[in-house]
Amino acid sequence: MRTETGPVFRLEDYRPTPYAIPVTKLDFLLEPTKTVVRATLSIERRPQTPPGTPLILDGDALQLVSVSLDGRELGGNSFIATPERLEINDLPESGCFTLEIVTQINPTTNRQLSGLYRSSGVYCTQCEAEGFRRITYYYDRPDVLSVYTVRIEADRDAAPILLSNGNPVESGAVEAVAGRHFAIWHDPHPKPSYLFALVAGSLGVVKDHFTTQSGRAVDLAIYVEHGKEERALYAMDALKRSMRWDEEKFGREYDLDIFNIVAVSDFNMGAMENKGLNVFNDKYVLADPQTATDADYAGIEAVIAHEYFHNWTGNRITCRDWFQLCLKEGLTVYRDHEFSADQRSRPVKRIAEVKLLKSQQFPEDGGPLAHPVRPRQYSEINNFYTATVYEKGSEVVRMIRTIIGPELFRKGMDLYFERHDGEAATIEDFIKVFADVSGQDFSQFALWYDQAGTPTVRASFSYDAEEASFTVALSQAIPPTPGQATKKPMHIPVAFGLIGPDGQDLQPSSIEGGMVRDGVIHLRHAEETITFHGIHERPVPSLLRGFSAPINLVAALSEHERRFLALNDSDPVARWQAMNDIFMQALLDGAKRTRDGYSPQVDNIVTELVGRVAFDDAIEPAFRALCLTLPSESDIAREMGRNVDPDAILASRQHLIGVIASSHADRFAAVYDDLRQEEAFSPAAAPAGKRALRNVLLDYLSLYENDPARAARQFGQADNMTDRAAALAVLVHRFGDTQPAHEALASFEQRFGHDALIMDKWFVVQATRPGENALDNVRALMEHPLFSLDNPNRVRGLIGAFCASNPTGFNRKDGAAYEFFADMLLSIDPENPQLSARLLTSLRSWRSLEDVRREHVRSALARIASTSSLSSDLRDIVERTLA
Repeated sequence: MRTETGPVFRLEDYRPTPYAIPVTKLDFLLEPTKTVVRATLSIERRPQTPPGTPLILDGDALQLVSVSLDGRELGGNSFIATPERLEINDLPESGCFTLEIVTQINPTTNRQLSGLYRSSGVYCTQCEAEGFRRITYYYDRPDVLSVYTVRIEADRDAAPILLSNGNPVESGAVEAVAGRHFAIWHDPHPKPSYLFALVAGSLGVVKDHFTTQSGRAVDLAIYVEHGKEERALYAMDALKRSMRWDEEKFGREYDLDIFNIVAVSDFNMGAMENKGLNVFNDKYVLADPQTATDADYAGIEAVIAHEYFHNWTGNRITCRDWFQLCLKEGLTVYRDHEFSADQRSRPVKRIAEVKLLKSQQFPEDGGPLAHPVRPRQYSEINNFYTATVYEKGSEVVRMIRTIIGPELFRKGMDLYFERHDGEAATIEDFIKVFADVSGQDFSQFALWYDQAGTPTVRASFSYDAEEASFTVALSQAIPPTPGQATKKPMHIPVAFGLIGPDGQDLQPSSIEGGMVRDGVIHLRHAEETITFHGIHERPVPSLLRGFSAPINLVAALSEHERRFLALNDSDPVARWQAMNDIFMQALLDGAKRTRDGYSPQVDNIVTELVGRVAFDDAIEPAFRALCLTLPSESDIAREMGRNVDPDAILASRQHLIGVIASSHADRFAAVYDDLRQEEAFSPAAAPAGKRALRNVLLDYLSLYENDPARAARQFGQADNMTDRAAALAVLVHRFGDTQPAHEALASFEQRFGHDALIMDKWFVVQATRPGENALDNVRALMEHPLFSLDNPNRVRGLIGAFCASNPTGFNRKDGAAYEFFADMLLSIDPENPQLSARLLTSLRSWRSLEDVRREHVRSALARIASTSSLSSDLRDIVERTLA
């Protein structure tokens, strides 16, 4: 394990490798503790490389057995080898040669879950970003593309399934060794090392097939633990829908004879897009009505699609270097968002994306871990798989589509695939195709990739009745971030509408100033003024429709105008945002008051608005559920920005929930009863929306009634996990010390205690229960037989949920939870640095806390930073967090 921060890598220092590796052959002799890897590499000196240049390959904790060059084993004086590096200087003058490297590794003790590891008897790999170097010495970087042939040999009883990338070539018994067998796989498409995959073990399987638009037959298989095959059927359905959608929307057809997915329980990521062999955290594969919530189904659908879509945006076209990570991740997130929007409710899906962006990426942009969508330097690449790269990266792609329109966007994507198939590309390559098809200059827009921070756009308005004109004045500012004190104005597309008193959009006769096209204001300067003529009634402006840019919008709207937008805006996202803004202001005001000082006037405004939306049957239930869900405690803290007191925030939120519930209790109860579904469970959007609304109402009613009976009744009668989990959360969070809550927890454990993945929900609901005993509860739950610090899902379900989603329990004023968190990170880090580093990002906004808590966090962070044996992953995060 690396124990100190490594070198800093800079974008401007990029150089191609001196040598190419066009062909890679790997031979694995799998054994639990002594796996032997024989790598046979065909190597060619690049034309620009001077003769005599040494070959230097990456390694990580490797044990070298032998090195041979063109069939001749090299002696110890012919090369320099350490666990982290192999250097060979005496190379053939021709520059073309075959290198054979034999290494030995121990998959069983590899608890980093990077490279080749063994978990629950199954061999598995995770090579992104730099895990392949833990298997053999190699150019472990994305711009070295090679055609792989892989032979796997293992004990037949222990590992009857042998999988790798590409198409199967040959398999059979190893004649010389009884009880062993082999399989050979060949991937004809050149790929970088991070896309290599191997899985071997005893697994159940669900099989199907897909016929591409050109008539090619593709065999599909999803491998899971034995006995869980039925729970993979929805994932298979989502895969087939993803394949068809990519053909129809992007013209992308699958290119191998077989597509495999493997679900494993010990996995640092959500999933991995290895060519032809996707490896998944089983959380994003396994589902049935009794074990998975509607959110689980939606998550499986999205992640299955995301990893499949990588086949073109990530695999066929990969990224030149890790600075271009958003080229594959941001683009593919955009694609999976569009897929889910087409499968479900587009407005509801878009609002969910906006909520995630604001809760995860905006705090990242506003804190010490801020970085551009394309970072210009890093010391540990594992720490840049962030919301900025993924979610903001997706928003940047969406803005391109908004700027040039859907038809030109599709032409640009077609040109991108045509021009760069089989290449390792850059952001500049991507942007250029859209400039070429549209004829527009994208040089200013490219700042979105290079400037960190969330822009703030301020808007003011004036109306001239005599001139029948309405003027919008806009200004933009981007806050300073680490390493970027001064920012240039960006190209910000602001979708808009001018709404008349009847709720209909007004159409101006002419527009003066700025660039306005197809309902979008293109803000490109620090300040711009746009005047709309022919507006004969004062409109209410609706800005940032569809959340057309990832910005903070500060609009000079009156309370009356915001209510008008919340009730009348034709754009669902803007309508939700207006309602959310009203809620947020009420909650912020409440957090500044004492318990007896809440404003009745504000309460009345909120409750009247809630009633108008909640009981409007013309609005789809899923949208109503979103509108009735108050901003979270973390959302409120983010908006507050400084001197945050989590206890005051919780009190304000509980007060407003109580006011709303008491004002509408009877009608809430009637709607709750009407939404009870008698038909068989379906994860489709419409019934899922009804369950979402019903469960929001359950929380309101339970607080108003101050009685666990309703939630206990729903828990006992539920025929699906969505309703069961929602009722359990209400019982534990609202009535945690009552007998019904204890009985529900015991019942859940008795029914699902055999399945750790389902029990994660049980851990999460208890870890997120607010209260002064939260830390003691978490400590007690760590003694549960199903909890293990070795399993990332368990750690995220208990410790991660407590730290990231229990603001009052975690942010105790005595600082005890921060010290506990530091202890946990230091325990996890030696075995799984990626997990410890990602957990620590939950403290990215620590400076916004009030003084006492802030000093406790600083002390805990300083203790972590002072530990000499930190991994480079964790040290990178803690040093940037403290900077």
